[in-house]
Amino acid sequence: MIHSLDPNMATLEQPSALASRRRLFSLGLPKCNDLSERRFPLTPEGARMLVEQGFTVRMESGAADTIHYTDNQYAAAGVRITSRGEVLGSDIVIHLADLHPMDVRQMRRGALLLTLLTPMRVNRDTVVALLDRHIISVAVNLIRDERGNLPFADILDEVDGRAAMARASSFLADSVHGKGILLGGVAGVGPCEVMIIGSGIAACAAARSATGAGALVRMFDNDVYRLREATRLLGPSVVASAMHPRVMANALRTADVLIYTSVSQSPVFDCESISDMKRGLIIFDLSEDPGVAFPSLPTVDLALASPLDISPTEPSRACYVNAGSAVARTAAMALSNTFSTMFSQLVDCDGVTNALNLHSGLQAATFTFLGKVVNRKVAEMVGRRAVDIRIFLTLS
Repeated sequence: MIHSLDPNMATLEQPSALASRRRLFSLGLPKCNDLSERRFPLTPEGARMLVEQGFTVRMESGAADTIHYTDNQYAAAGVRITSRGEVLGSDIVIHLADLHPMDVRQMRRGALLLTLLTPMRVNRDTVVALLDRHIISVAVNLIRDERGNLPFADILDEVDGRAAMARASSFLADSVHGKGILLGGVAGVGPCEVMIIGSGIAACAAARSATGAGALVRMFDNDVYRLREATRLLGPSVVASAMHPRVMANALRTADVLIYTSVSQSPVFDCESISDMKRGLIIFDLSEDPGVAFPSLPTVDLALASPLDISPTEPSRACYVNAGSAVARTAAMALSNTFSTMFSQLVDCDGVTNALNLHSGLQAATFTFLGKVVNRKVAEMVGRRAVDIRIFLTLS
């Protein structure tokens, strides 16, 4: 006799554990061989957060030496310490300076490169290599959030402003290479005068540090609305003015520190205006094109400078640049926080292409996309025709 099977005993299909698991990216942190770029994108704490989210983080041995973290500290956070070639072969590579074309050729075809993009750093050979490998290149300093802010650029500007004033204070107080004076003075001794051109984030950060130390601060900008907002935040301790030539000339004759930041109408300080400046004036250029406003002055990169290079009492003046790299560890901590937020958004979007489709601020920061230049300024610099990235994203 044949008995029918009990329906309660029927075999059911078992769900697969792997089917519900979403694949996350591998993230590569190669060592930066550009000596003027000492900042690093992730601290061990930031790397640990990404590992806990499911990312595979690879780092080249010694890559974080510039911010005084060891390989063992990253390994303890779950980072794989490996060769440069394996790091460059990751799905996502973070390298703040311009990558060498030979490094680009080791990257995985179609990978994502996160970097800093400034006019002074665009290298035609590197861009061509990125196009050949169909790399998606994103300039993190151009990324905008949903409120229109520039999270990476803004935090780096704040670091630059505070670092410039910290270095200025140490230069002035140095009794061998400086004047041996305090930025804020003491009872009976007048404070130093700080002249700041611009009223953006870097300028406000510098002004806040200077006033906190007791210095007299004068801020100049032709953008009256931005100047009004800056003085509202900083308070009456900062003297604000439009950029009238005579007023600026008078301020230059008595200033001990000059902080120059990007402004809409950039002034150029010629030899005559330089000669009128106070002896021992310390000049910091925090603009996007460092040194352009001071064509007659040699630039001193603070990431490379030795004590002999930073002697403001010497007859020949200098323009100090790259202030943020002088405090590379602070910059790394700030960047690490911002990168952690960004990668969380990538996970939520389930891929780079989806993230570009959903976030217009990320689209605008992309400069090469699958073999095409999609940024007009970069295209002009390398002699290529720019293509609208939205055409590709619509078809993807």
